Amino acid sequence: MEALIPVINKLQDVFNTVGADAIQLPQIIVVGTQSSGKSSVIESLVGKSFLPRGTGIVTRTPLVLQLNYCPLNDKEKRTLDNGALPNVEEWAQFLHKKSKIFTDFDEVRKEIEEETGRMAGHNKAICSEPIILKIFSPKVLNLTLVDLPGITKVPVGDQPEDIEHQIKQIVHQYISNPNSVILAVVTANTDMATSESLKIAKDVDPDGRRTLAVVTKLDLMDAGTDAIDILCGRVIPVKLGIIGVVNRSQQDILDKKNIEDALKDEALYLQKKYPTLANRNGTPYLAKTLNRLLMHHIRDCLPDLKTRVNVMVSQFQALLNSYGEDVSDKSQTLLQIITKFASAYCSTIEGTSRNIETTELCGGARICYIFHETFGKTLDSIHPLAGLTKRDVLTAIRNATGPRPALFVPEVSFELLVKRQIRRLEEPSLRCVELVHEEMQSIIQHCGTESQQEMLRFPKLHEKIIDVVTQLLRRRLPTTNSMVENLVAIELAYINTKHPDFHKEAALVPSLLEAVEDDDLRSAKRNAQHGSPYDELHRNQPLRNSTELSDNTNNRLPNLMGERNGEEALGINNTSASSTPTHFEELKHSISPTKSIILSSDPSFGTGRKLTDKEQRECAVIERLIKSYFYIVRKSIQDSVPKAVMHFLVNYVKDNLQSELVTHLYKSDHAEELLNESAHIAQRRKEASDMLKALQRANHIISDIRETHMW
Repeated sequence: MEALIPVINKLQDVFNTVGADAIQLPQIIVVGTQSSGKSSVIESLVGKSFLPRGTGIVTRTPLVLQLNYCPLNDKEKRTLDNGALPNVEEWAQFLHKKSKIFTDFDEVRKEIEEETGRMAGHNKAICSEPIILKIFSPKVLNLTLVDLPGITKVPVGDQPEDIEHQIKQIVHQYISNPNSVILAVVTANTDMATSESLKIAKDVDPDGRRTLAVVTKLDLMDAGTDAIDILCGRVIPVKLGIIGVVNRSQQDILDKKNIEDALKDEALYLQKKYPTLANRNGTPYLAKTLNRLLMHHIRDCLPDLKTRVNVMVSQFQALLNSYGEDVSDKSQTLLQIITKFASAYCSTIEGTSRNIETTELCGGARICYIFHETFGKTLDSIHPLAGLTKRDVLTAIRNATGPRPALFVPEVSFELLVKRQIRRLEEPSLRCVELVHEEMQSIIQHCGTESQQEMLRFPKLHEKIIDVVTQLLRRRLPTTNSMVENLVAIELAYINTKHPDFHKEAALVPSLLEAVEDDDLRSAKRNAQHGSPYDELHRNQPLRNSTELSDNTNNRLPNLMGERNGEEALGINNTSASSTPTHFEELKHSISPTKSIILSSDPSFGTGRKLTDKEQRECAVIERLIKSYFYIVRKSIQDSVPKAVMHFLVNYVKDNLQSELVTHLYKSDHAEELLNESAHIAQRRKEASDMLKALQRANHIISDIRETHMW
């Protein structure tokens, strides 16, 4: 058990060297108001008078006091860092002056005052940074004490107005450590219920599991009163106990009364005034109690402390790795960073990155989503006849005939209209290219943690890499857009009515047109009997018989379908009532008008007249053919655009990224400038390195303690 406190003292040295507050070490925190006797209690425990004295606030920085029991015959404990043995019984060392040995404790007091002035100034201000003081003596018990500035209410002299808040903030910082034991100092000649030290201790330790009360100035109580109720815990109970002590008076200090004589007088006073409680009070009993409490507290905290140190070693090792080593060969380092970035960029596209993004789609996954969800669904939402009215269809048919009246559906009208619809596919195709380009640009920010750390380390290189990738993407954008535009232009260049999928739909047209002409013939005969607005037209152009109409229809169809001989070229049999295919019957039924459609006012057709049956059937035939051919082209575009984007943009960038970076960065004359490290990264690397060394030393110190020593 005795080996535990020196271990904590060593750890205290290690972590105070780097100024680390992350590891909360077990220690005893002395808390009290000004002039409550804190300094006297500490000096009694040490057996030496070495703390600054005076009026007002004297302790203005935390003083971490490590007491080390060092017998005269223990050469190992008495060996200094330089291997020498001090030829004195007691000595002191400051962490900020490791090389100097203090044997005169008046000089220790002077050094504390001077260091306090250097840290907190000379205007009674306070500082939270601690002064570390080690005292080696055969007359002390192993303890780690922290003396804090005394709690005050009103600023005096040139103290800042918020001095009370500043002091309480420092006190809370230390006593909030769950591994600390709080030594609350109260005076016997004041009401314990109003004690500021007990109140502030209760704020952080409401159950009182780590609070010990020390009652000072027992000899200054009013005549006729005693502290028996206080010491027995009848006034305010404290779980770890209440111990009374008798301090040196101010006159004793002025008379330079030594601590040994003061301890003798204390023992005599307690035996005389409190004979039944004398063996459980006094400074020696306080020292033993604190030693026991601290050892047990360290024993309980050590397992968690080991775990905490191991975790922090891993964290700071990873942090140091992220900052990288100092650059010695800049050319090699630059090439490694370029290669790592290019590899990470391509891996993000291919989905083989070691650090897979889980919060959003990125890289190749988002490109796939753009192709098949965004682009694909946009094309599917475009209706073949969107923006195309029956008036547009009839106008196209009439315009395609020129000055001659239309007897048959002209081929030119179909091509004109279907090209108009195919052009609607160009805009979403170009938008697909734009979306993929944007994703390729954003991949720079998702191309792996390792690359990102390098980029943060060298900000100028990061900026240049982004510029090179951006320029490469911009150069490929016009080429890719041009290819996509060409894909649509290719479809517009030649309307392939011989396409296998379109062939099935077109094969039904001759029979359908024959049926249309038969209906027109019967209608014309009825008009001839009863008269009609088109009598003059019929007189000028007599109707032919049905056979002639059928022949004429078949002769007209090759112009529409691109064949020399209608039905034979399309590979269908002569159609009749008995041999009409079922599909044809459905098609004919679908285009047979159930009611007349009124056309809006248009110079091409007269003012607000109705479409004739013939006109309605012509519209239906053209619309049917447009739908069929549009679906074929849309399917082709939906398949070919992603392929074009992959070839001309995505794969090209993947294949040429490394060479582009090498050309513009590695082979340039700016390698030295690009690898200039940011100042804050260099500083953080040094801090992380120092902390890692401290943690590794702490780990070795803790590991030296065997489990048997803990119990």
